[in-house]
Amino acid sequence: MTCVSITAMTEKFQYKVFKSKPSFVVVRCIHTSCSWRVRAKKLVESEYWMVTKYEKNHTCPTDFKPVRRRQATSWVVGECVKRKLINPGRVYRPRDVMDDMKRKFGVDISYSVAWRGRKCAYDNLRLGTPEQSYKLLPGYLHMLMDTNPGFQYLFIAFAASIHGFSYCRPVISIDATHLKGKYRGVLFTAVCHDANQQIFPLAFGVGDSENDASWSWFLHRVKSVFGSNPALVIVSDRHRSINNAVQEVFPQAFHGICMYHLLNNLKTKFRNKTKELEQHYIRTAKTYNLQDFHVLFYTLSSAVPCESPHLNQTFRNSNLTFNFLN
Repeated sequence: MTCVSITAMTEKFQYKVFKSKPSFVVVRCIHTSCSWRVRAKKLVESEYWMVTKYEKNHTCPTDFKPVRRRQATSWVVGECVKRKLINPGRVYRPRDVMDDMKRKFGVDISYSVAWRGRKCAYDNLRLGTPEQSYKLLPGYLHMLMDTNPGFQYLFIAFAASIHGFSYCRPVISIDATHLKGKYRGVLFTAVCHDANQQIFPLAFGVGDSENDASWSWFLHRVKSVFGSNPALVIVSDRHRSINNAVQEVFPQAFHGICMYHLLNNLKTKFRNKTKELEQHYIRTAKTYNLQDFHVLFYTLSSAVPCESPHLNQTFRNSNLTFNFLN
């Protein structure tokens, strides 16, 4: 039916389904006196259909112009524009879909139809919807268990990452980001830096939210795969659940706070002193000498004297690790 709909838009006419059964379908021009029609039947034990009759000439009046193009459904729009989405780096907005449909077929579609059409195109290119993708997980896990005896958890750590970590500094940065798909959830990540100062991915995990249980589960998996180095350093933001999980799973590790996460927190707290605060903060954060640190921290506190106690408490609570990879 998609091909029929595209033909109708290209030749600027409308059709309606005259008869429809699981084994055959008949469509005809919407004008009652027109002889244009298509009959097709479904092939046995196949998903394909075969056209058995096709009257391609229209006998409807030349001045007959339907008010709206009802063939321009979201599914048909998606089929028309899916080639535009093959390049994953291209920005293709619903407004672009509307413009392309107008330019190519002379069809005006609403923003909502364009948005749904683009979504259908994405689902088609991904070979299915999120529901269909999740249905593949049991088979995927079964194959993992067959090829990896003892595999019990849906935790991803590639062999290259496991072997490569022994050549990296024992400094693991962990974080989580909220997934924006239909089922939401949180993606957990653990990374480090290799000898070329490039980000080296270690492991990934998916949970329902950022809480004590999910972070504890993720870090237990990290520990079971990568071990526990006595010199291990964990770097993260100040999320309370991360702190609780690190104390539980890696009690011997040094837990430092990422300087950039803390800087953003300070910017939020001291909005009227952002530029001056950032300059002093970066200098303080990147010093390695304790004596220099106290001098620079005094300068930083002087920039916001009324909040000096808050700054001092923030730094003490953060167990700060500055510039941990340089």
